[in-house]
Amino acid sequence: MHRYRFVLYRPLQLLPVLLGISIITFVLVRSIPGDPARILLGTRATPSALARIRDQYGLDDPLWIQYFYFLKNLADGEMGRSILYKVDVLGLILGRLEPTLVLVSGSVLLSLAFAIPLATFAARNRGGIVDQGVRLLSTAGLGMPAFWLGLMLIIVFSVQLDLFPVSGYGTTPLDKLHHMVLPCLTIALSLSAVLTRSLRASLIAEMQSDASTAARARGLPESLVFRRHVLPNSLIPTLNLLAVNIGWLIGGTVVVESVFAIPGMGQLLIRAIFTRDYMVVQGVAMVFALASVLVNFLADVLTVTLDPRVRL
Repeated sequence: MHRYRFVLYRPLQLLPVLLGISIITFVLVRSIPGDPARILLGTRATPSALARIRDQYGLDDPLWIQYFYFLKNLADGEMGRSILYKVDVLGLILGRLEPTLVLVSGSVLLSLAFAIPLATFAARNRGGIVDQGVRLLSTAGLGMPAFWLGLMLIIVFSVQLDLFPVSGYGTTPLDKLHHMVLPCLTIALSLSAVLTRSLRASLIAEMQSDASTAARARGLPESLVFRRHVLPNSLIPTLNLLAVNIGWLIGGTVVVESVFAIPGMGQLLIRAIFTRDYMVVQGVAMVFALASVLVNFLADVLTVTLDPRVRL
């Protein structure tokens, strides 16, 4: 169990990362041109009304005081109050969390479902037609923007074939899954292209490794060598790559939620940026940052579990 000692001190190392992200997010949000009070009240607002809004939300305080209150709210388990929605930011985010979680988890599962078989077929037929086809598809997937791919899927599968809804999230569990097929597929097609290329390269390297050669020398069939030695060792770099790309995946959800009108955290973030709702932008950014940190932490745990040689 000494291999898992990093689990005890790694969370302490992540705290400075979250603190740095909070500072960068706070400064960048405050650098956006525009006055939240004027955007909220409109161009005909009186100076007294504007002053009242600024005083209510502390917008006239020095930046270091505003940041202090932001940290104080985080320490108290709060994220302040939304200027636009007039509710607590934490409750607002929790209400939008489910669609984003479904979108992210569904995209990851679909990506792995695409990447593992394709990379396996390509690696076991290296240089053949299947390998060339998989490499061509993965290269094409890398070059397709998420917003364009989402629109193409809507045109084909929603407008022309009428198989899936154009937008929205649905009400019942089955209805929600039906609505999320195209959004998850939009992200999965791009993400699986990255994972397929990485996994294919890892599989080819492991098939030529000394451990695989020794297993074949002991008389083990090729299929057993592949399942026992090649595939498990090859999945470790792919899992780490997936964890590194979690930031890109979160960015993809912001775009895809806007394209498919999904009421998740990405759509909430976009609207908060346009309305200069500082507290909501900071809250969503911190949740995304925390999710990225936790995913990378879980990836480290899985890496140690799959490969006893790894020490973190």
